[in-house]
Amino acid sequence: MTTPTTDATPAPAHPDSWMLDLVAGVRGVRHVVVLSSDGLVKVRTDVTPPDTADKVAAACAGLVALGMSMGREFGAGDALRQVLVEFDGGFLFVRGAGDGSRLAVVTDAAVDPGLVAQQMQAQVLMIGERTLGTDVLRPAAREAEETR
Repeated sequence: MTTPTTDATPAPAHPDSWMLDLVAGVRGVRHVVVLSSDGLVKVRTDVTPPDTADKVAAACAGLVALGMSMGREFGAGDALRQVLVEFDGGFLFVRGAGDGSRLAVVTDAAVDPGLVAQQMQAQVLMIGERTLGTDVLRPAAREAEETR
């Protein structure tokens, strides 16, 4: 499926965009992107143009690095659970999606943040099951799971 962009040119569908339907279907969600640890787009929704996905991924990589640094300095390590940014007109949610990947969601202002976070967690579990190069278990948890 393709969706028109602002210049009325259809954006090509991303082949794995169906994997993001769970969170993309939440009312008020504008863009959903899975990015690698170095800020490269792995998957984007069809309504997210490639250049927008690149901007979101690059910004999120910087925010994640900042959050990890803050965790090392003021927390109990550099494990980052999530980043939430509120700006005029919306929110940006970023959370881990396994093995360094991140799930980023840009929303309108009128969303239920709890619902977005819940759907993001469910989406991460689905992404892990569909093997998008992510693994929802940390290495220690994976070893414990494999020995059962």
